[in-house]
Amino acid sequence: MNTGERNEVLLIAGRSGVGKSTVAWEVSAVLRAAGAAHCLVEGDLMDQVHPAPPDDPDRSAITERNLAAIWANYAALGQRRLIYTNTVSVLEGAMFRRVLGADARIVPALLTADDATARARLTGREIGSQAQAHIRRSAHMARHLDRHAPAETVRVATDGRTVVDIAREVVAATGW
Repeated sequence: MNTGERNEVLLIAGRSGVGKSTVAWEVSAVLRAAGAAHCLVEGDLMDQVHPAPPDDPDRSAITERNLAAIWANYAALGQRRLIYTNTVSVLEGAMFRRVLGADARIVPALLTADDATARARLTGREIGSQAQAHIRRSAHMARHLDRHAPAETVRVATDGRTVVDIAREVVAATGW
């Protein structure tokens, strides 16, 4: 039940192959074990429509509408904490303030991995025709996120670490 406290969102961002989804699920497990109420949204699914709407070629408006609809359902249940994963979510603070409220507390977490680690993870995961494209985009996004992530972003290295350790560091950054 919502206690009147402001909404909070943990944004888990990072290049492809960094482990965003895996870490988010482990963060959720850590929070469940602690009895901390929360909900989890896989942001990559918010804009999966083809073709893109004519008036929304980058699919940002449909992402926001879908997120608003899902958040409304969770908020109606009394939720006030959201875990959200998406490559660039740390760059989208304005969208989260529009959806969760202007006073929402945003905790941006950028997961990092070097090129070799990301390539190895993606090669194991992406077995279809898009593997090389994912690897190229991943390297590009790593540089883009490194340059443009807000100053308050918590950076969490994932190279050579267990998912449990990474998730605990991310949860610690939230104070939840």
